[in-house]
Amino acid sequence: MSDKAISLPDEILPGAVHMFDTHAHYDDEKLAPVIHTLLPEIFASGVDYILNAGTNPDTSRHSLELAERYPGIYAACGMHPGDSGRYGSPDDYLPLLEEQLKHPKCVALGEIGLDYHYDFTDRETQRIWLYAQLELAEKTGKPVIMHNRDAHGDCMEAARRYPNVTGVFHSFSGSRETAAELVEMGWYISFSGVVTFKNAGRVREVARSIPDDRILIETDCPYMTPVPFRGRTNHSGYMQYTAAELASLRGMELDEFCALTCENGKRLYRIN
Repeated sequence: MSDKAISLPDEILPGAVHMFDTHAHYDDEKLAPVIHTLLPEIFASGVDYILNAGTNPDTSRHSLELAERYPGIYAACGMHPGDSGRYGSPDDYLPLLEEQLKHPKCVALGEIGLDYHYDFTDRETQRIWLYAQLELAEKTGKPVIMHNRDAHGDCMEAARRYPNVTGVFHSFSGSRETAAELVEMGWYISFSGVVTFKNAGRVREVARSIPDDRILIETDCPYMTPVPFRGRTNHSGYMQYTAAELASLRGMELDEFCALTCENGKRLYRIN
């Protein structure tokens, strides 16, 4: 691979096998030049499954195309809060989204949620899109992938308002108490490379507390690259370091933790 910054690590950690990257963005332009060289190498390195999360109609379509090309890739389709101000109203997109959700390899509705850190679009518009998509999730029975950045209260209110809808709060950054309430409501909690960062003490504390049957791992690539590769473009080949950190925090062997989180991902997304 020509770009050293987008290549697999020189070694695979012992026990880093049968992993499920439950949140990735391989449609991102940072990965586009190398994606079809990179993905076969990743699937040969210990990663069994990848969930590619759409963020708007176009990336959702790309996610479906990747899922059709690679047996180990599954898709999620939805409108990210950062894109929600660029595609009209939910009424304009939801009929297409409902059709995308019918694809046999579309296993979730997402990535949806709220982002008050960047305020990509006004908060009321974000909430309108979120509730419209949660209603569609309730109608279709699809699990959802929730993005929550600096919007903990409003995301929790949305989750409480739709008790029949569950899924995963991805790249979790909330409190231990919030995670416990979500687990009680039936949600899964996913951790990205952030858990390896020096200043992520609260995230590590939460990671220790999640029940075995509700914890997931992810890359959120091409972002959130774990230590010791921060600064490089992230991909599923680096997820072994996130898994190793989490396994250590929970007092588990790496292969045991990878198997556990893989089975959790398959259960959530109803993959046989």
